[in-house]
Amino acid sequence: MIKQSARIALGGAIALLMAGNAMAQLEPINDRPNPYTSVDGWATLPDGREWGSTAGVDIDPDGVHLWAIDRCGSNSCIGSDLDPIVKINPAGEVVATLGGGVILFPHGLHVDRDGNIWVTDGQGPRADNPATQGKGHAVYKFSPGGELLLTLGTPGVEGDGSDALLSEPCDVVTDADGNIYVGDGHSGQNMDAPADTVARIVKFDRNGKMIKMWGSLGSGPGQLRTPHALDIDSNNRLVVGDRGNNRLQIFDLEGNYIGEFKTFSRPSGIYITDDDMIYVADSESEFDEIRNPGWRPGIRVGSLLTGIVDSFILGTVEAYPNGSNPEGVAVDANGNVFGAVVSDGGAMVRSSR
Repeated sequence: MIKQSARIALGGAIALLMAGNAMAQLEPINDRPNPYTSVDGWATLPDGREWGSTAGVDIDPDGVHLWAIDRCGSNSCIGSDLDPIVKINPAGEVVATLGGGVILFPHGLHVDRDGNIWVTDGQGPRADNPATQGKGHAVYKFSPGGELLLTLGTPGVEGDGSDALLSEPCDVVTDADGNIYVGDGHSGQNMDAPADTVARIVKFDRNGKMIKMWGSLGSGPGQLRTPHALDIDSNNRLVVGDRGNNRLQIFDLEGNYIGEFKTFSRPSGIYITDDDMIYVADSESEFDEIRNPGWRPGIRVGSLLTGIVDSFILGTVEAYPNGSNPEGVAVDANGNVFGAVVSDGGAMVRSSR
């Protein structure tokens, strides 16, 4: 009975916020308190290896180990056999690695209930580089020990949004029944993107068979301009970081549109805790005069029940000495917040209360 009441309240809150957004432009939310202390460069890679660009992070089922992407010391793993997926202990030490030689551009990362690691390959092969052929446009499932268990899409083959073939998949998440959801299409955030640019959510069963898909390029309810981040809340709703539209969209697991929030700025990464607190990483605001002007980058923390932002971990040089911003975000069982700095030469940032 309590859960049912919470669902009704959430629906009302979303409807109210949508109505307000339709009437007036939301003022930038940059002034929330920051109760966290941040440590840049918290994690170190083995053998003197330098961090490259990163994006995806998630927490191991044990609640304390962090899984993260390192794009092989650069902004791509083309030509590298380094393992781009690393497991980090609470002291910031890498204790396991996997995925070498498989992925061109590791982008989204998800750890499921059984500890399996899912990674999206967000780019495709390059015509002028034979080493890239047969790679990209895919999602990979690895065991914790690094065994490749499942592949979604056909590596090296770009889809057109009409079937199970993928095009620049951004992120992936699984539900309690093992169904798989892929945010497909990275280029839709470009305002000059052609009308047939892929921008959708694809649902697969646990064995990788496509069940359904929804979404198209645009800014209306249920449309998308880069489904950059995905997570599932306690009421089994899929929350999508619709980055090109500067909003979170909420769907049920069958693809029915429920509502949206624009209070969390331009979402690059999202993480939802069991009590429906949402952590939203914004890595692109202030990047130029087109992408969400007036909003500051960083991690906004608030309630998914109300859409109210309670705190803000500032993401510019004041908080991060490297001067970059987090694209991925995850929260461990102790409440530590981890930001994956996306710029080349980035690092893991740990923020603690």
